[in-house]
Amino acid sequence: MSNKLEILKEYQKAASKLNQLKSKEAEVNRSENNEDKDTVVIKPQFGNEMNQLNEECVQLNMILEAMDASED
Repeated sequence: MSNKLEILKEYQKAASKLNQLKSKEAEVNRSENNEDKDTVVIKPQFGNEMNQLNEECVQLNMILEAMDASED
């Protein structure tokens, strides 16, 4: 994973997976709370995986920013 294009692809893959999990989590909570619209109880199902993907995105973004800064 040494060139910028590979890192960018890895970042996009992780960000896409993170967005899918967030959407899935929201959909599960929406469907479970249909009967009571005043109170929403969130029961994270993908918390650990989302945390890992978020951390990966942050690290890859920092690498990409550093690469951009070094090109200037």
